Amino acid sequence: MFYVKKSVIFYEKPGCAGNKKQKELLIANGVEFEVKSMLSTKWDSATLNSFFDGLEKNQIVNQFAPQVKSGEIDIDKYSKDELVKLMIKEPILIKRPLIQVDDIKICGFDIPKLNNALNLHLDTKKEVGTCQSSDSCTSVE
Repeated sequence: MFYVKKSVIFYEKPGCAGNKKQKELLIANGVEFEVKSMLSTKWDSATLNSFFDGLEKNQIVNQFAPQVKSGEIDIDKYSKDELVKLMIKEPILIKRPLIQVDDIKICGFDIPKLNNALNLHLDTKKEVGTCQSSDSCTSVE
């Protein structure tokens, strides 16, 4: 398979077991990428919203974030813009990973979008986009 090199950035939560599996799958398919911490990146509304284009608010939130799991944050009570403002303060709330392929931005490990952006043929039935039960989201390094 011929792979045209693209600029790829993989924003992760350091130590996330799910992100580790996702990166391993990309590497196994010849994708080179730069890894950045989603938690230490300085986000703004315009940048975050560029990853969320066309997505509903429940598709952009990390459902496994401690504040969501505990009920402290009920996403139904917030607008999408309000959630983005919360994510700027608390990046653990962002659904991960965020992946940038040249000028294409993807929220979550969306295999069909990745296949299209990277000219890959990953199995769309593969479950690598879900949080691992052993992965604690409490660390905000």
